[in-house]
Amino acid sequence: MAMNGPTPDPADVVTGIMLQITQHAERLALLDQREAGHCREMTNRLDELMQQLAETREQVDAIHDLAARQAALLETLNSLDQQVSALATRLTQMTAASPDKGGETYRPAPSPRWWKLNETERDKAINRLRAWVEQIYRPGYGHLATTLGTCWDQHPLCLYGLDWLMELWSALYLAAERNTSTLASQAEWQMRLLPALAEQLHLETTRCEHDRLASGNRRHAVQNALNRTTS
Repeated sequence: MAMNGPTPDPADVVTGIMLQITQHAERLALLDQREAGHCREMTNRLDELMQQLAETREQVDAIHDLAARQAALLETLNSLDQQVSALATRLTQMTAASPDKGGETYRPAPSPRWWKLNETERDKAINRLRAWVEQIYRPGYGHLATTLGTCWDQHPLCLYGLDWLMELWSALYLAAERNTSTLASQAEWQMRLLPALAEQLHLETTRCEHDRLASGNRRHAVQNALNRTTS
């Protein structure tokens, strides 16, 4: 004869079921928290990647713009030697075609050998440039001339550049006669050669120790003037 076990108490059954439901709920809550943490990490990582992508895009755009500017500059520089050569050819032709009426035709002076001049020779050559700068260049060429720093005579780049600029100007503007070829050369000198050199001279004389020293002296003088005003 089979014997039946004790009948479970319904309350115990319900309690057991509720306990299992509670355990499952806790596991689900832990899973939810874990997945929420993963989701936050993924969101933060995506935000970082998007920011890096935006920064990279800006850098690429900046590099592209820089490359475009450099390409334009190289193209300008590549054509500059041709322009100078063509201008020199026209000047030679003009000089050969123009009769020397009592010495009125300008003859370019020999190129100063800046690298080997002694002090006396150097001062003489610089004084010749300074006279042209002060009497012709600064009074006559507006904003281009104002960019030339006062320390230009201490920079070899400026000496080389101003020398040929002055000689070309003299050959073009001191001639006894002028024709269409002269007009074209004057236009090319002012529209192409002068702005290109003026920018080089500006960069050379505004990024040097002379300019920094002058700026410091100006600030010191302004501060002294303010101190005298307030005292």
